Amino acid sequence: MKGTTLGKIRAYWLGSVVCMGGFLFGYDSGMLNLGGVLTLLSFQSDYRYGSADQTRANSLSVGLQQLGGFVACFVAWPLTDRLGRKKSLMISSFIFCIGSIIQTINTHSLAAFYVARIVSGLGLGAATVVVPMFNSEMMPKEMRGQVGSFFQWFYTFGIFASYWVDYGVARGIASTNPLQWQIPIGLQIAPAAFLGLGMFTVPESTRWLTKKGRHEEAWKSLQWIRADDSQQTASEMEEIREGVAAEVSATEDFHIRELLERENFKRVFAAFAIFTAQQATGATAFAYFGPQYFKLIVGDNGEQSLLLTAIFGAVKVVACGIFVLWFSERLSRRQVLIGGAAFMAACQITTAAVVKSFPAPKGEGDAIAPSGIATVALIYLFVVAYNFSWGPMPWPYVSEIFSARIREPGVAIGVASQWLFNFVFSLTTPYMISSMGWGTFLLWGLFDVIIAVLSFAFLQETRGLSLEAIANQRFETGNPANKGLDKDDDTCVEHREG
Repeated sequence: MKGTTLGKIRAYWLGSVVCMGGFLFGYDSGMLNLGGVLTLLSFQSDYRYGSADQTRANSLSVGLQQLGGFVACFVAWPLTDRLGRKKSLMISSFIFCIGSIIQTINTHSLAAFYVARIVSGLGLGAATVVVPMFNSEMMPKEMRGQVGSFFQWFYTFGIFASYWVDYGVARGIASTNPLQWQIPIGLQIAPAAFLGLGMFTVPESTRWLTKKGRHEEAWKSLQWIRADDSQQTASEMEEIREGVAAEVSATEDFHIRELLERENFKRVFAAFAIFTAQQATGATAFAYFGPQYFKLIVGDNGEQSLLLTAIFGAVKVVACGIFVLWFSERLSRRQVLIGGAAFMAACQITTAAVVKSFPAPKGEGDAIAPSGIATVALIYLFVVAYNFSWGPMPWPYVSEIFSARIREPGVAIGVASQWLFNFVFSLTTPYMISSMGWGTFLLWGLFDVIIAVLSFAFLQETRGLSLEAIANQRFETGNPANKGLDKDDDTCVEHREG
């Protein structure tokens, strides 16, 4: 189904509104990185801590929010099942705004700031569960991968914006003025409010409404997002009803142990593994600790490591944008993930070899060596590969592989693993850099090799299929390509036994 022009515009609008959650995620991650708000003298003065306590303050400020996000993943599952996608995102937005407002107020209390970080994490974590779910349930199959990848693209925009906001306030506002740290923190409220208020402009999820037996509303929702009421759309509505009815009637009441059934468990484990792999590529560690990595590569050249980090953020935006706009629905999901991991492995292992053979100069102000320029180029190629594969693709892929019956808990578990290993790697990376040096790049490279091999062995293709067709397909080891899944039809290769 090609869809109408108005339908495509509405799909892009819905994707842009809900993926504002990705912008929030990225902005918050970049705003508090090592080189961001927490290092500003104005912030340290107002919250009365010095350089001796900086590492602890950094770790708690980042880690407590990630803890809140992890917990929220499991709260969001029953919430979105009961209230729907729209209301869940409104609540998430409201909670995040409350946390951001408390952070922006000059309380002079790190304890209050930490509590606010947890509150923001609860709102942000819930949004990261609901957003991919909402997108996958509303998009036509021809646009699902593209619009689903908006989450990562908006994430890169958020990081990019935060780098330059931090840089601007650090240079443009005196360190004695609390506005220096209040502006970058307070700016989060605007996109969070846009996410919540934007829900008034879009309908509830068609599949969620169908699951709740609200068929007339579901039909209106589908008509709105497709901007069409033709027989083709009516046939799609009928397919959705049949698929949801089959899933709901399989057992009368859902129980958590259903996730342990063989076919369901494969999908849950795949979701957990995919988001774990996303963090294990090393890209998130670069987002948090870019200046430290570039110092390891080119040496301590004053502000050059910060400039290289800002350029790193720009490369992320451009690379992810090119992929989302032109390649996300033209390339196989599976091949993109395999190829991306392999290319990242080559970049990281080569970087490790160059840094080991040609260490960065120790003296401050020394010129960047040719080897340093080469490794910077390799890191930029690495982030291009990430934003062509493991950056954007896990979000739509994980939301596609579950039936409507287990989509909420399945996506929640997958996204929870993202928050969990985000926390693990953000906590351990500074120690890895200081103790392992060039070995850090080698470790990420080996992880990427493992990811590429396991992706080749186990990942299934989902591009071009309806969610109902994907739900009826087995996850079989040894038949990863599932020939026929690339075809633009709604048939499935193999059905589950009744």
